Amino acid sequence: MLDNILGRIGGGFSLSKLFKKKEESFLGLDIGISAIKIVQLKKSKGTAVLETYGELSLGPYANLEEGKATNLTNKQISGAILDLLKESTVNVTTCGVSIPLNSSLIFEMEVPKVSKEQLRKIVPIEARRFIPVPVSEVTLDWRVVPEDNLFIDGQDPLEDQRSAVNDEKSQKEKKNRKNKTKIFVVAIHKNTVERYKDIVRNAKLGLEFLEIEIFSTIRSIVGHNTGTVAVLDIGSGVTKLYIVEYGIVRKSHIINRGSQDITAAIARSMGISTEKAEEKKRGIGLSGEGLDKEVSDIVLTNLKYIFESVSDVLIGYQNEHNKNISNLIFTGGGSVIKGLTDYASKNLEIESTVANPFGSIKTPAFLDDTLKEIGPEFAVAVGLALRGLGK
Repeated sequence: MLDNILGRIGGGFSLSKLFKKKEESFLGLDIGISAIKIVQLKKSKGTAVLETYGELSLGPYANLEEGKATNLTNKQISGAILDLLKESTVNVTTCGVSIPLNSSLIFEMEVPKVSKEQLRKIVPIEARRFIPVPVSEVTLDWRVVPEDNLFIDGQDPLEDQRSAVNDEKSQKEKKNRKNKTKIFVVAIHKNTVERYKDIVRNAKLGLEFLEIEIFSTIRSIVGHNTGTVAVLDIGSGVTKLYIVEYGIVRKSHIINRGSQDITAAIARSMGISTEKAEEKKRGIGLSGEGLDKEVSDIVLTNLKYIFESVSDVLIGYQNEHNKNISNLIFTGGGSVIKGLTDYASKNLEIESTVANPFGSIKTPAFLDDTLKEIGPEFAVAVGLALRGLGK
């Protein structure tokens, strides 16, 4: 069914015949380096309903195999979007679009605890210390980081037990922290903003907002979880690790290896096409035995490199902040590798799950298995569409 639905270049599947005319619809558009993904949702009686979705590989537009990373011009990307919109029978033009993490700068800073009105003046001034270009050249967005429970209302349930060891220095540090506000800041160069505006305009769409991909992902797979969770996005060219608290990215780390490298290693070692190698990576993954063990060994070799980096970051964060990370959530195209979560849970000693961004959306029952399988690849597009409906 998956091949029929997505088609040769990704294609899409329209649900327009299953639902009445839209009440309110919005399009999430995820522009990656190897593929474009779209999700169109509508709001019906307070519930998000899937209308259509689709994916299109960009490789052929650069005379490369499907799944390969590309470096297309704005015009080529706009043309690919138009093809995908037609293939997926999209019937709205208002959209939200993702911006890659590597096209932005995100950081935390501390400022004096002042009113919201004063913060609006202080933040751009203080942010200049962290931004390597003039602040006039970037688009700036920010939000206040929620305080840890330890400092909310000045109360600590363990304070009485710790009073004997709270010396004057620690009390002074706590007082200083209570007089500071942590600010999470996002800076995007205006040239990047203009590039995406140009792409969307030439695709005959109306741009409602731009959003860095990780925030779209958080919205669709983490939601209102206030615990500390890790998100591992195994993309085509790179793998991105995020540690998230209260919907805020507290730490990010990029690993220069992705699912494309695993596919290429299988194709090279076994002398098969990229398409066949991709099928083996997904279908056999880490569970191969007998004749399939060669595939699993190749996948494992590449994943070990990724997981060693992940382990170092997770352990470092937990030690530094004295916080346990409750869950590791996989997303991205590389998350569909068979046996991945079992391997991660065992080797990282952390509960691991694969993202299911369609899980909170009303969808036809006959698509449940398909959407669960492809869900990790659509986390960004779903998150964008959800934000659009929320507005």
